[in-house]
Amino acid sequence: MTWSEMQPLLSQACWDTLYMVGWSTLIAVVAGLPLGVLLVLTDRGGLLQNVVANKVIGQVVNIVRSMPFIILMVALMTFTRWIVGTTIGREAAIVPLAVGAIPFFARLVETSVREVDGGLVEAVQSMGGNTWTVVRKVLVPESLPSLISATTTTIVAIIGYSAMAGTVGAGGLGDLAIRYGYQRFETEMMWIIVALLAVAIAVIQFAGDSGARVLHRRAGKGGEPLRFRALGGFLPGGPAAANKTATPAKTASEAAPETAPVKTR
Repeated sequence: MTWSEMQPLLSQACWDTLYMVGWSTLIAVVAGLPLGVLLVLTDRGGLLQNVVANKVIGQVVNIVRSMPFIILMVALMTFTRWIVGTTIGREAAIVPLAVGAIPFFARLVETSVREVDGGLVEAVQSMGGNTWTVVRKVLVPESLPSLISATTTTIVAIIGYSAMAGTVGAGGLGDLAIRYGYQRFETEMMWIIVALLAVAIAVIQFAGDSGARVLHRRAGKGGEPLRFRALGGFLPGGPAAANKTATPAKTASEAAPETAPVKTR
């Protein structure tokens, strides 16, 4: 197969993969973020402690995560047909891709949120902040660099899932690799697809790592710490007052003015 014959096939396959991965990532983030936060809030010692609900949600997440994606696609065929009206094509692939990615991303969110300093949560609560305020001003902003890394990991996993979805006619690079690279023994096509996937994953990983690094630098080192911004919403002077409050006061000896030395004859 010549390059002029492969080019339109590769262009369409790249667009299909981008379409599936983009929509699946959006659904996974929108649904997985509150699910991961809820796992933290309902755990023992959480702001919405409910051990039964936490165990039920955790078991559902674990069951879906433990299921191989190829089996998940087959198990969800009836549900997929009910949602989009078909089980073939890129629209149909979005359903199992999103269902498989939501619990994966939720666990990553749970891990990121658990790393937030509990003392900051208690400080916001002592100032009158409710659960929604703690989530909006503390848990999510403080864990944002880790959430960016979690999103990057999820996108890379969805790209791998989308390649497997090609085995059931979902379209994209995986479908092209199966139909031409494997069934028709087009070795060149197979290696081009492998190279495209490798480059795409490398670019996404680099962008995600860079974004997380920039946010971490701004939050902790290069700018005003996020903890001061969170506390600033409850103080009259705003973030500056929070920063001033967090600065330790000088001792009496440090605050006392220096006296001029007494001259002696």
